[in-house]
Amino acid sequence: PDYQDARVAIIFATLFASPTRHKEGAWDSQCYADSNEAHKLYSRQADAYHRLIDDHPEKFRLLCDQSEVISHLQDWEDESAAPPVGLVILMECADSIRSPSELELWWQRGVRIIGPAWAGTRFCGGTGEPGPLTKDGYALLEAMADLGFALDLSHMDEKAVLQSLDFFSGPILATHSNSAALMKGADTNRHLTDRVIQGAIERDAIIGVVPYNPFLLPGWTLKDGREHVSLKQVVAHIDHICQIAGDAHHVGIGSDFDGGFGLQHTPIEINTIADLHKLVPLLDKKGYNTADIAAIFGQNWHRFLTKNLP
Repeated sequence: PDYQDARVAIIFATLFASPTRHKEGAWDSQCYADSNEAHKLYSRQADAYHRLIDDHPEKFRLLCDQSEVISHLQDWEDESAAPPVGLVILMECADSIRSPSELELWWQRGVRIIGPAWAGTRFCGGTGEPGPLTKDGYALLEAMADLGFALDLSHMDEKAVLQSLDFFSGPILATHSNSAALMKGADTNRHLTDRVIQGAIERDAIIGVVPYNPFLLPGWTLKDGREHVSLKQVVAHIDHICQIAGDAHHVGIGSDFDGGFGLQHTPIEINTIADLHKLVPLLDKKGYNTADIAAIFGQNWHRFLTKNLP
């Protein structure tokens, strides 16, 4: 209901588990030791999404192709209605893909976007574990392009991203990533360098900015308190991408609100998903017009999906 009340028409529904080397405690059950375990976990999560959609069609709708997205968005044009939230399934970290030959199975299950990395994988370097594309990585990207998957650059190491921009022929996006230039001093390869942002824009990518305090204020920790981070810093990341692009056509919101962090890790103004709309007056004050703000608040993502889904 919160997503419907906030007028969030479409979300990327994530399949995700982490390798056991990053397990945070006994409570962290979605961890795997190898690709077979990853495959089982991701399969169960995909099943869970399909059950959710089947059991609650008034709340959730699977979107797999352009016609479904277009029809879905038409349902949302009536602002007095509360249509279901559209789900586009995203695989975050590709360790569950034991062989490129399995991609067709994941496609049939509704996956349309794949991010090869979270931490480092056998496909490429990732967050905290840098490295280029591997032989397996190139094979994965080639098979993804053949089937029509989009490539999510989020979490990929810069070297792997630059190689992917040259090699991958399919659609590209970064679902939840911020600008490295505004995070100077942050000891991580998680953020996008200006070189990567420029290359992604040249491929007509959309970059989703994350309202997550450690990605907005270098060195921020929970003990620092939410009051030190505001939506103005989210606007700064949005604006940085727009300045590189020369327009507002390549940026959106990539909330990562399914990413395992809670309210206490978000800017002080946010209490519900609807509070993201508090960005509107801040963007207006920054000089963005109504069309720009509409693009940032969903139209860019809608354009990407209607252009790049089958």
